[in-house]
Amino acid sequence: MSETAAAQEITITRVFDAPRELVWRAWTEPDRLASWWGPRGWSTAASAVEMDVRPGGVFRVTSVSDEDGSEMSVAGVYREVVAPERLVLDEDGAGAWHEGAVSEVTLADLGDGRTEMSFRTTIRTTDEMRSHAQAGLSGAFDRLAELLA
Repeated sequence: MSETAAAQEITITRVFDAPRELVWRAWTEPDRLASWWGPRGWSTAASAVEMDVRPGGVFRVTSVSDEDGSEMSVAGVYREVVAPERLVLDEDGAGAWHEGAVSEVTLADLGDGRTEMSFRTTIRTTDEMRSHAQAGLSGAFDRLAELLA
């Protein structure tokens, strides 16, 4: 990583037409996560998802580019798990395109079968890579919305 890497924050909020428990399962069950994880043009096999959803448990996902077969992995440890409302993941950045990240997912039950998801990550990277990360996350959350529809 270049010397211009710095702590960068990305915050994305979405409202899904789905109950909170269903959104929670989309974040915590490997088969469901594999169906939406990653930006458009990337695929994730359920066998490439490892989740031990508890504080101290491992989180590892590898996605593959549909275009050229390149791989992108995310690996970390659950720092906090409060079902069905909050996940905090800590990525150390070893072997990643960034130098570490802490991501928080908060799910609020809005009633009427709707859920507000607030996603916030603080990631040590460059301005350029932050922009790519934000676009990729937005695409993944679009895919999540389609899955939940």
